Amino acid sequence: MNLVLIGALVVVVAALRLSRARRRRRQGSSAPVGVGRRLWAGATASLGDVGLVAQREIRERVRGRIFKVGTLFILVGVGAALVIPKIHIGTAPSESVGVVGGGPLVAKVLDESAKQSGTTVRIVPEQSQTAAAHALRAGRIDVAVVDGRRILVERPVGSSSTSSEAAFVDALAPDLGILRAYEAAGLTGAQMVQLAQARPVPVESLQGGASKGAAKGTSVIGIVLLFLMLTQYNSWILMGVMQEKASRVVEVLLAAVRPIQLLGGKVLGIGLVALGQATLIVGFALAVGAAVGSDLLKGTGPQLLVSELLWLVLGYAFYCWVYAAAGSLAERQDQVQTLVLPLSLPIIIAYVFALTTAETGNPSLLFKVLAYLPPTAPFAMPVLVGLGQVTWWQFVASVLLSVAGTAAMAWGAAGIYRRAVLRSGQRVRLGDVLGASARRRKAPLGAS
Repeated sequence: MNLVLIGALVVVVAALRLSRARRRRRQGSSAPVGVGRRLWAGATASLGDVGLVAQREIRERVRGRIFKVGTLFILVGVGAALVIPKIHIGTAPSESVGVVGGGPLVAKVLDESAKQSGTTVRIVPEQSQTAAAHALRAGRIDVAVVDGRRILVERPVGSSSTSSEAAFVDALAPDLGILRAYEAAGLTGAQMVQLAQARPVPVESLQGGASKGAAKGTSVIGIVLLFLMLTQYNSWILMGVMQEKASRVVEVLLAAVRPIQLLGGKVLGIGLVALGQATLIVGFALAVGAAVGSDLLKGTGPQLLVSELLWLVLGYAFYCWVYAAAGSLAERQDQVQTLVLPLSLPIIIAYVFALTTAETGNPSLLFKVLAYLPPTAPFAMPVLVGLGQVTWWQFVASVLLSVAGTAAMAWGAAGIYRRAVLRSGQRVRLGDVLGASARRRKAPLGAS
């Protein structure tokens, strides 16, 4: 309830500030600019024309309905993934067990069997086997245990049954058999209690990090979010470049800035929006997980979360140039649709492979190799980090290879964008652009 009140207060304060800002703009108020806005203005001014283009992209994307609805959809999905398992766990099935005779050890065995089968137990003392059988037929109890030696049920429990009662009986029968073996071995009551209190020995890993369960859950969530965000923001770049070319807006913009500045500002602006949205989602997930006591993120190390954010940035940095160059080759919506599948194919393959590996927890040699290739590393390397299958120097090597691949891709994409974005009237083929570039390099030699 406190979290709800705090959230409502934040929403009210934000709404009031937004209303006040709109009123000042309508009245032409010359009120002083806030510190955050002054810092942002200084940062964009230091980047020159690139910063101005980036500021324009951020303003357009954040104000768009697609961004707001998409962010809300992702937040709701993350919240549901954290809250629903807790609700399901809190409603575990309960079994009423009638107990005839036995002793404290029988009650302890019942509790342990309930934990194994994922149920809860309500013990009902019965005077005799006849009374227990009558209670079974009347439906007052689900299972009866007679002197710790026999289990009574109303209907036969098959091996293929999936009910909670069948799971509980399957766990209880061998545990009572062990108790009878203790008695047959002549153990005293104190010795049987000591054996019943035995716990599994701890399992320690030579490599530190999060537990496998937490790492697995976080890796799967990170992969899904990475896939959604990469496809969304890269599509924004592709459509944005195509629309500017089709509407001839790019001709006006290129009269004021150079092509590399225009393309760099667009990539930087959309990238900052992606990073801000990812940070919001991670913070929201941590807050909700802590509020509801979710086990999905429990044990997740900070290095895994930092790795997910870092590879989101690196993945976007690599693919954004590819999509920008492709957008400069198209001029209509149908042309864009023919480019989307081949461009997204490496992302889809890496996504499916990473998701499967995160579920199984056993990365293959091919998957480890993909963690060093720039097109697939954003999906493969976070999974290896979550599973504890990579060292720090291997992680750094993958980052450096990705940065080098991104630099090469940016150089090539900028050249394609510069030569193709002003060509209109029909779709520009990549071979024509590359051929024109090659002829331009050979021209000075031929002229001489």
